[in-house]
Amino acid sequence: MTDTATPTNFYADLPWIRNAKFDAVFIFGLLALSCITGLVITYEPSLFYPILVLDLWFLGYHHVISTFTRICFDKESFQEHRFLMVGLLPIVIVATLGVVWVFGLWVVVTIYFYWQWYHYTRQSWGISRAYRGRDKNGLYEDGWLDQAIFYSIPVFGILARSAEQHPTFIGMELWSLPVPTQIADASGYIAVGLLTYWILSRLRAAVEGRLAIVHTMYMMTHFAIFYLAYIATSDITLGWLMINIWHNAQYILFVWMYNNKRFADGVDPNARFLSYISQNGRIWLYLLVGVAITGVIYWGILRTLDWLFFAGLSATIVLYQIVNFHHYMIDSKIWKLRKPKIQKTLDIAPND
Repeated sequence: MTDTATPTNFYADLPWIRNAKFDAVFIFGLLALSCITGLVITYEPSLFYPILVLDLWFLGYHHVISTFTRICFDKESFQEHRFLMVGLLPIVIVATLGVVWVFGLWVVVTIYFYWQWYHYTRQSWGISRAYRGRDKNGLYEDGWLDQAIFYSIPVFGILARSAEQHPTFIGMELWSLPVPTQIADASGYIAVGLLTYWILSRLRAAVEGRLAIVHTMYMMTHFAIFYLAYIATSDITLGWLMINIWHNAQYILFVWMYNNKRFADGVDPNARFLSYISQNGRIWLYLLVGVAITGVIYWGILRTLDWLFFAGLSATIVLYQIVNFHHYMIDSKIWKLRKPKIQKTLDIAPND
């Protein structure tokens, strides 16, 4: 008689968004990578800039390229998102350059600091919804309480960072919101209370045999990375690098998984290239293509802008923020998990 309750079967049968191996890397591996990065730089600060360069070229720029695999690598996607690709980008370019011209680079740096925090938080929210949608047992809290618990640590983190009033960020001038220390501390107490409630509710669910294991694991890492990046780490730039690595790698893997599920039936004649590199066993090819495109686009544009237009001003910073802001706006439109098409592709149920 075969025992179907073996540990192997138990883990394989959990409601992963892809499978146990992929999700283990996605949930715990990326957090570990961020933590190791923080420890290495803390031990040897001179490694910060080499690691930053590696993050930008192999994760940061690459994760932006991953966005374009969703909106312009096949005819159907390009037609659906034409404005985001063709119409929105010039608007972002003009607006960003205008801000730099009128107010200075520090305004763009400040906007980036706060917008990236919001963007990282919203991406994590969407992924948590994907895990929750895979498991009916994940519907513990609803409405405002559900969101309050999720956002408690990120909000505490950004308020605490603001209260610290750091004058620079990644070596550039930064203006921080004038948040009183008392407000930041109060948000911390609220976060602790909400997190305590969350832990107790999960323990109760475990005792009752209805714990959403995978969703709970993801939520734990969500709380952990935002705490480490914005609260536990005193260096604002190191904290940013840690969560930036986590966010970038998370996005790349999630987009590949989405494309893999989208083309689960094999190579699509209408999206031959994208569907080919998105098949099982070809994630290495997908990553290699992304890195290659990153090198061609970023290196070429940076060198051209440096030569033609931005004498005396860092083209890297300006271009990076233009691409970031455009990317943030695109993501806010294309990853709505309430869309039936995305729910069908990811095989998740509506959970809001």
